[in-house]
Amino acid sequence: MRVFVTGGHGFVGAWLLPHLRDQGDEVLAPDAHAVDITDAAAMADALSEARPDAVIHLAGLAHVGQSWDDPDATVQVNTVGTLHVLEAARRVGNPRVLIVSSAEVYGHVQPDQLPITEDAPLLPVSPYAASKAAAELLAVQAHLGHGLPVVRARPFNHVGPGQAPTFAVAAFAQRIVDARRSGAKTLEVGNLSPRRDLTDVRDVVRAYRLLVERGEPGQVYNVASGQDVAIEDVVRRMLDLAGVDLELEVDPSLLRPVDVPVLRGDATRLRQATGWVPEIALDDTLRDVLHAAQAAQKGTAGPA
Repeated sequence: MRVFVTGGHGFVGAWLLPHLRDQGDEVLAPDAHAVDITDAAAMADALSEARPDAVIHLAGLAHVGQSWDDPDATVQVNTVGTLHVLEAARRVGNPRVLIVSSAEVYGHVQPDQLPITEDAPLLPVSPYAASKAAAELLAVQAHLGHGLPVVRARPFNHVGPGQAPTFAVAAFAQRIVDARRSGAKTLEVGNLSPRRDLTDVRDVVRAYRLLVERGEPGQVYNVASGQDVAIEDVVRRMLDLAGVDLELEVDPSLLRPVDVPVLRGDATRLRQATGWVPEIALDDTLRDVLHAAQAAQKGTAGPA
C-alpha cells in the first residue's frame, strides 16, 4: 500500500512511519516545510504527484493548552488544513483517508456517560477541541457529498518516548530527571485531578494502520485503553519508577482555563472492526518515557 502521511515527522509520525514500513507499505511523508497543509495548492500538488492508495492525516497543532492563546492558528491548521487535505485527496482518485481527530471533542462528560462511546455528543470546551470537531464535520461532508472513503479516529491521550515536554507525561519525566540531577526537592505540576485514558503511542499507530485497512468509510472509532487514571497517580508512579521522592508543588502558570475532569473511552467499535487491543502496560510506557528523558539529558536521545 502506498501511504501519504501528513505530519509524519512529529511525535506520532516517528512511530507510525516505521510501523507502516514494517507492514510492507511504501511511505511518503514530506516534512511541514515541503508541504504546508494550510496551503491548498501545495497540498493538491503533493497528493497529485504522490498518487497514494491511502492518506493518514496527522498534521496539526496538538497542544490543548496553547490553543487558548492562539485559537485562530489552531483553526487555520487543524480545520482549514484538514479541508485542504480532503479536497486534495478527492481530486486524485479517492484514496482511503484516515483523519485523526481527538477525544477532546467530547468535552465534559457526566459520570453516567462513562466510558465514552462514539455516539456521545460533541461538546468541545477548548479551541483545540472545537477545531477538531469542525474538521470531523468536514470529513463527514467529504464522505457524504463526494464519496471520499474517509475514516475518522478519535484517540484518547497517547504517550510514549519522544513526546515533546510541552505535554504532561513528557514534562513530568523531564522535570523528574532534572530534579534528580540537581538535587531539587520539589516537582512543579499543574492540575493533578483530571483523569485520563492513556494509551502507548506504539499501540495507537497500530490502530491507525488497521483502520486504514479495515475501517468502514464514514465511520468514527475511539482509540482508547478503556481505563482512566488520575494525573496525580501518573506522577507518583513515575516518581516510584525513577526512585526519587519529590514534593509536588502546583505552579499556577501550568493551569488551564478549563480542564475536562474525566476522559475514558470505549474502543469496542475499533476492536470489533480490526481486532485491535492495546498491548503495552502503562508502567512500561512511563518507564520508557523516563529512559528517553534520561537519554536526552545525556545528549544520546534516540528511538526507545
